[in-house]
Amino acid sequence: MSAAIIALDCMGGDNAPGEIVKGAVLAVNEYKNIYVKLVGNAEQISAELSKYTYDRDALEVVNATEVIETGEPPVAAIRRKKDSSLVKCMYMVKRGEADAMVSAGSTGANLVGGHIIIGRIKGVERPPLAPLIPTKDGVALLIDCGANVDARPSHLIQFAKMGSIYMENIVGVKNPRVGIVNIGAEEEKGNALVKETFPLLQKLDDINFIGNIEARDIPQGAADVIVCDAFVGNVILKLYEGVGSVLLSKMKGTMMSNLKTKIGGLLIKKELKNTMKAFSLDNYGGAPLLGLNGLLVKTHGSSKANEIKNSIYQCATFQKMDLNNKFKEKLLEKNKEVE
Repeated sequence: MSAAIIALDCMGGDNAPGEIVKGAVLAVNEYKNIYVKLVGNAEQISAELSKYTYDRDALEVVNATEVIETGEPPVAAIRRKKDSSLVKCMYMVKRGEADAMVSAGSTGANLVGGHIIIGRIKGVERPPLAPLIPTKDGVALLIDCGANVDARPSHLIQFAKMGSIYMENIVGVKNPRVGIVNIGAEEEKGNALVKETFPLLQKLDDINFIGNIEARDIPQGAADVIVCDAFVGNVILKLYEGVGSVLLSKMKGTMMSNLKTKIGGLLIKKELKNTMKAFSLDNYGGAPLLGLNGLLVKTHGSSKANEIKNSIYQCATFQKMDLNNKFKEKLLEKNKEVE
């Protein structure tokens, strides 16, 4: 099987280029059939690469002279900075020079560039950002978490379908359960968007719709695909991150509070570390922007090497499973009336 070619924006994010380059090295050292194009300041990237041992046939440095900063207006930045690492990655995907791209850079620029440069699959109304989030027994797909704040029912319908395809093919969940986020389990509850979307989801025979899901049930693993607009999804994601961080800090403080807790902490250190690792979001890669003509994975701006590594692997899996064609078959296949 030919290698999956991933374009990596090495200049985007708070920890660029050091952690970004390190993540690429980890990826090619751990996984086979992955080829990474490191896009950005060639001198800085090469300096970072000199710190590591890796397969030189699996990495390529592509120079880019500009950087899109987080605070720049996205549309203007995309149009003006043609030689930025982010824009060059996008054109690689558009031209078929890369199967997918990963960026920790400006979310706005990634969303705008994804639409303008890479382009949507014909028939997809609004590509959603869809990260995997940890639950008690595994993971769930949160769709949308940041791309479409003002969504319509037809958008949520497509999110549900794309999310089901993703979970079945990438995560391996058979007949994934689809829930729509609401303030109660009852069908009559919710805002206008949820009330209008609920009966439409009920009518679909190609997804396993289980009804409303409340936020408190998400960590319990009540659904495999969690459908919502981007405003709700982003609040859920940020709360997940914040609570996890506070809990970890509190647990560390408790274990170091006296001699007894220190001894107890040492006895359970390995088991506790494995448990906390399962609830760390960076172990699941970034948020793919689904429904584009090529895959774009947006990682956290604060991404470290582990999240970059997992995002690269995420791209390779997407390419191997030929997910875009599955989206087209499920969402866009028309009745062949012409024939």
